[in-house]
Amino acid sequence: MPSQRFAPPSEVPGLAARRIAADIVDGVLHKHRTLDDQLDGSGAHPGLKTLADRDRALMRRLVATVLRRLGTLGHVLSRLLDKGIPSEAPRAQSALLIGAAQILWMDVPDHAAVDLSVRLVQSDRRAARYAGLVNAVLRRCAREGTALVEEVAAQSLDLPPWLLARWSAHYGEATAREMARALGHEPSLDLTVKSDATQWASRLHGETLPTGTVRMLLHGSVTMLPGFAEGQWWVQDAAAALPARLFGDVKGKSIADLCAAPGGKTAQLAHAGAHVTAIDRSPARVARLRENLARLSLQAETVVADAVEWAGPAEGFDGILVDAPCTSTGTIRRHPDVAWLRQESDVTAMTVLQQRLLRKSVTLLKPGGTLIYCTCSLEPEEGEQPVATLLAAEPALRRVPIEAPEVAGLSEILTPEGDLRTLPSHLPNADPKLGGLDGFFAARLVKS
Repeated sequence: MPSQRFAPPSEVPGLAARRIAADIVDGVLHKHRTLDDQLDGSGAHPGLKTLADRDRALMRRLVATVLRRLGTLGHVLSRLLDKGIPSEAPRAQSALLIGAAQILWMDVPDHAAVDLSVRLVQSDRRAARYAGLVNAVLRRCAREGTALVEEVAAQSLDLPPWLLARWSAHYGEATAREMARALGHEPSLDLTVKSDATQWASRLHGETLPTGTVRMLLHGSVTMLPGFAEGQWWVQDAAAALPARLFGDVKGKSIADLCAAPGGKTAQLAHAGAHVTAIDRSPARVARLRENLARLSLQAETVVADAVEWAGPAEGFDGILVDAPCTSTGTIRRHPDVAWLRQESDVTAMTVLQQRLLRKSVTLLKPGGTLIYCTCSLEPEEGEQPVATLLAAEPALRRVPIEAPEVAGLSEILTPEGDLRTLPSHLPNADPKLGGLDGFFAARLVKS
């Protein structure tokens, strides 16, 4: 028999998931790479292919918890470290963040969180000399960390100061802090179902929201849930499912979805009987949209093009949906990296494209047609203000206020002007994981 003296030792269970989580956290904090880029597609972390579903879910939760609680983690670790987190060894930083996140917010035994973080550091040449420091700090975190979290519970540290200041100015300080608290909880899984939401909620052990979305807590892979392979539903936040419904009855109407991928709103419109033309400038995103439509057995014409430059048919469309590119600050509950990758200057940069898309959409719209403009941003410069600017410049357009019965009677998600404005703190639940909405803005305009 061959000698086993030099066989590689079997890896400690859970270490691979933590190593990949550390790499992805580093990618966000030091290389400014989005979670989507690192988790899916051609840029995905190569180690993901080797993870079992259970470890993949653990890795995602580790990353999300660190990013969702990054400000509080920074406070706790700064109190436990004499000289701050070592900047020359990113792996030491990520090991401390991942270890502390497990101790403070995850159902992981403290000794396992400490041991695996130490192993993470020991396996990195630049960080190995900090193994003793990581061990000592995380042991102190297990003893003192909860009290340090309580010290700053009311300070909303888990949002960048510029973002908290903006929300306080626009929504009021109390509402801004409610929004920040809502973002601190891992969100549920929301599904738009083709039919019989009550039956699917029962089958998936979830609940039906007033708007018809099925909401559940995910345990395992989405693709293994009943109904996925059969195309009976698709993943879509409850707030994101509202704008497409504002057209009313679309059966037989021509609708252009100008920024369509990954296709949730296209699927809604197609399922409702519209003739949908779905446009997106990214070939990869359009390919994903086509895959999603194929799984759902839904039909739509797909076009790879820059919507601003796209000519469109001479006869125009009965409806235009502009789900405009934006800073996505309304999606932080599901994409916590957004809070740390965006800068305040990004808001102004995005508004230029939004205005161009709106002006283009008017030229594609038939007289009497409906324009729905929406963004997943909480910033007024990307919602209320572009609409006000467009209405001032286009006398042929008028706002048609959204009525409470159109949004299941949820009058709190409507503005005085009759636009839709959902906040992360809306739709609260006794279980915070089952409450909340993504932040969305939508307005309905009609061309005379």
